[in-house]
This record gives sequence, C-alpha cells and structure tokens, in this order.
Amino acid sequence: MRRQHFTRLLDQRVRTRSLYREPLTWQLGGAMAFIAGALNAGGFLAVQRYTSHVSGVVSSMADNLVLGDIGATLAAFASLLSFIGGAAHAAWLINWARRQRLRSGYGVSLIEEAALLLLFGLAGAALAIAPDFFAPPIVLLLCFIMGMHNTIVTKLSGGLLRSTHMTGIATDIGIELAKASYINRGGSGKVPEVRANRERLQIYLWILGNFFVGGVIGVLGFRHLGYSFSVPLALFLLLLGLRPLWYDLKLRWRWRRQRQNGRIATGES
Repeated sequence: MRRQHFTRLLDQRVRTRSLYREPLTWQLGGAMAFIAGALNAGGFLAVQRYTSHVSGVVSSMADNLVLGDIGATLAAFASLLSFIGGAAHAAWLINWARRQRLRSGYGVSLIEEAALLLLFGLAGAALAIAPDFFAPPIVLLLCFIMGMHNTIVTKLSGGLLRSTHMTGIATDIGIELAKASYINRGGSGKVPEVRANRERLQIYLWILGNFFVGGVIGVLGFRHLGYSFSVPLALFLLLLGLRPLWYDLKLRWRWRRQRQNGRIATGES
C-alpha cells in the first residue's frame, strides 16, 4: 500500500465519518495542536498573555469595564477583534480557493501564518528596546495568528476539532468519559444505550497531550533561544503548506501547457 503523508489532508476537508479513524488526522491534528501550544506558551513569555484564551479575553473585558478601566477594556476588545480577524481571514482564503477549484487554501493560510510568525520573531528585538510601545501590537499579531491557526483545523475537520480551544477539547473528553463509565441497567428498550465513542476520546486526549507538550517545548525554546525559536516553528508551518500549493502550481502549469499546445495544433491545422 502506498504510504501517504499527513499533509494530504490539507488538500481538502476530511470526511466527517472517517475523521476519527483516519491516521493522517491524528498526525495533522497533533502537529497543529503542538504548534498552538508552543505559540501560546511563547506568547506568554513575550507579553505575559495567553493569546489563544478568548474566554479570558472576554472576561477581562467585562471585568475592566465594570472597574472603570477603559484602556484595559479597549485593549481586550482589540485582542478579541484581532483573533476574529485572523479566523475570518483564514476562512476567506480557504473559501476563495475552494471556489477557484484550488486545493491550496489551507496551504496558503499556513504559509501566511508562517510569515506572520517570523514577523513575531523579528518583533522580539523591538520588544526588548521599547516593551511598553511594542507589546500591544505584538499581542494583536499573536491573536491574529491564533485565530488563523484555529480556523484551519476547524474547517478541515468540519468543526469537530480545534487546535487552540482546549476548553472545548476538555469538555468533549469529560463527555466521553461519562459515557464510558455509565452502566446501562434497566431503562426502556426503546431508548438507545449510552455508549462512548472511544476513537473520539482517544483523538481528543491526543490533541490535548500534544498541546501540553508543545507548551513545554515552547517555553524551553523561547527561554533558551529567545525569539529565534519562532524560526523552526515557522519553517514547520511552511513545510506543511508547501505541498498543496505545489500541487496547484503543477496542475495550473500543466493545464497552461496543454492549452498552449492545443492552440498551436489548431493553428497548424
């Protein structure tokens, strides 16, 4: 059997019915969760904020509004808008590529995310010079990146998986654990028994574990290597995105050559 690389999933969205059984889903989902964990931890070391934690951002916005801190309220609101903007931008790219019959929507999103991550690495030097001035735009940049990152996996899985939203993942784990521990006794035969989806539970645990490991590696990397640790993370995202983009480029080039050859043949005849 031909061995397939997990970046094949970036060519098009996974069918829902095969999502939890697809080994490539495990590989890609784990890789994206690992990167998200590393970015979240690295962002905290840079600006003392977890930029993927939108629930905390909204809560802080409400708290600061009641306390009368308008500046902090507006800062949290800007972070929320930046995350939403990143999510919308990635979704727009993916939808546009699909409408153009391209397979590189996910790939282009990852390549752009890699470029923004390199920009974050370059901004580290500026942050060391003037932290009060450069910290706010860096927070917005990280929120935008996180919004893009989460959208890619969300659309790829049809909304069933997340790469940054561990609150939802932990909730789903709890639901499946409750089903697994439930003892079906008595009850009406017309009511279906409670059964856990073990494949779903396993992949949720896998994603949560990779997010945690990514966070540990991210803290170690940014602590010992500084902002230059963003370079290998960006390169990894770049490599993920190149395959579907290269596929589209080859396909378009082949189509263009065939079209030109057809015109030449028609002219000769």
